[in-house]
Amino acid sequence: MDAEESSARDPVLVPQDPLSARLVPLGRVVSLAFLFITAITFLEVVLRYGFNSPTQWVHETTIALTAICFAFGGAYCLALDRHIRVVLIYDALSPAMRRWFDVAICVVGALACALMAWAAWSLAYKGFVSAGGQFRLETSGSAWNPPTPAIVKAVLFVTLCVMCAQFALQALRHLRRDPDDEPPKAVASAGNVEDV
Repeated sequence: MDAEESSARDPVLVPQDPLSARLVPLGRVVSLAFLFITAITFLEVVLRYGFNSPTQWVHETTIALTAICFAFGGAYCLALDRHIRVVLIYDALSPAMRRWFDVAICVVGALACALMAWAAWSLAYKGFVSAGGQFRLETSGSAWNPPTPAIVKAVLFVTLCVMCAQFALQALRHLRRDPDDEPPKAVASAGNVEDV
């Protein structure tokens, strides 16, 4: 018996709801961003140590892109129902108890994401609006001075809102399933998701 058969979780790489089905394809695009990050970091090392000609933009670009990718990673893991859970306990539960554990996990996750989104809103707002009320993007203050702080704060806020919605959709999905059955398997085809 392999690890996937012994787990009560849904199959690998299957979106759990319609919102998640829209997010999963973006995961491949975001993963390519890590290749770009690696390439520009390599370029920076070559330019800095090989030609004594460092750039002003690579370090801040790398930090911003990595932050955005990691923020999206939370929504991606949630879309595939691969968030952290203690499977040693979870797999020992009856299907009816698993259902309630799944609902509880989703409710706690939604509350946590909602609280973090609420906190992130004020940061994102301050990243786009000055103390005097005028629109301005918060910049890094470096020699290059890009607006990456404002962008990263906005992405974090939006991602937390999306994760809150994902948790709510998954909680409804778990509430609707038969208490004595395993979780319904979701099938993705060409961006569509259907429960079987």
